[in-house]
Amino acid sequence: MAKHDAPRIMRDLLLTAGIGINGNNPWDIIIHHRDFYDRIMRGGVLALGESYMDGWWDCEALDQLFDRALRARLDRMLKGGLYAVRHAFTALLFNLQRRTRAHEVGRRHYDIGNDLYRAMLDSRMVYTCGYWKNAKNLDEAQVAKMDLVCRKTGIKPGMRVLDLGCGWGSFARYAAETYGAEVTGVTISKEQVALGKELCKGLPVDIRYQDYREVTGKYDRVISIGILEHVGYKNYRTYMEVVDKTLKNDGIGFFHTIGGNVSVTIGNPWTTKYIFPNGQVPSIAQLGRAMEGIMVMEDWHNFGPDYDRTLMAWYENFERHWPELKDRYDERFHRMWRFYLLSSAGAFRSRSIQLWQVVMTKPGSQQPYCRLE
Repeated sequence: MAKHDAPRIMRDLLLTAGIGINGNNPWDIIIHHRDFYDRIMRGGVLALGESYMDGWWDCEALDQLFDRALRARLDRMLKGGLYAVRHAFTALLFNLQRRTRAHEVGRRHYDIGNDLYRAMLDSRMVYTCGYWKNAKNLDEAQVAKMDLVCRKTGIKPGMRVLDLGCGWGSFARYAAETYGAEVTGVTISKEQVALGKELCKGLPVDIRYQDYREVTGKYDRVISIGILEHVGYKNYRTYMEVVDKTLKNDGIGFFHTIGGNVSVTIGNPWTTKYIFPNGQVPSIAQLGRAMEGIMVMEDWHNFGPDYDRTLMAWYENFERHWPELKDRYDERFHRMWRFYLLSSAGAFRSRSIQLWQVVMTKPGSQQPYCRLE
């Protein structure tokens, strides 16, 4: 493709989604650099994010831009560039989420600063999708989500609960305070362990710096809220085997995860490079194969649009607190984080990705009552 053809091709692609160049709609792209078109055509999704971080273009409403672009499936028309090709081959040849690499996402994402997450998240520091059915604000949505998990899994006082990927211990704390559970939580983030121990002080909660594959013991409930996005397609079966190994025969397993409409073996090139190293969204088919013969699926609940509202609430918090954060995080980080939150919101709004909660049991156990709606 000749360089002079790039502007025409890009404009034609964007027009199929109703997106203009230098237009007046909030979802239109405003170009600041003459090489923008060629860079995107050559580098695809990765170049789109990097050029935004570099200030080559702007958009008043990135969430609306991505909603429109993804509904028109423009992401399938842009090639990923050399980085994406290299990443795909690496993911095919190696296990990118093997145990020796598991802590990378902790260092590069979750450990970047508790001040950032305190500013962005709700008062309990829940870094997963809220449940907005009857909620008026982010705090209510996150409490509603945690309570939904406890009710779906039938947590009762004195039960031993394993929380795989426990974050800052928000669910562990809620389950202990509200339902009287004894919770063991594991995370690969040192910052989450330190702050989580502080937040859960005085409760029957044990938070450990540990990979999910290293957990031992038997529990009444095995729960994960937002870890499967880090497990990787080569390890979904291993995850289910860990649940089987640690769950009592009459226990209940549960996972809450972002889900994809199609099976993939790599994540979004920009997201894996800048936000979630080695991240990948599972599909129904991939999770079904991993569960087969090990777990019985009791309930599969999708409330993906609630993640749109959650992300927009996080974005509003982030922007409101930016004056307090900017001494520690530069403007390029500001643009990167804005791109992350708003592009993700657009992806859920367009229904390109989903949010699933799945309740599981071991074969032969009594069916739990977990359909609450």
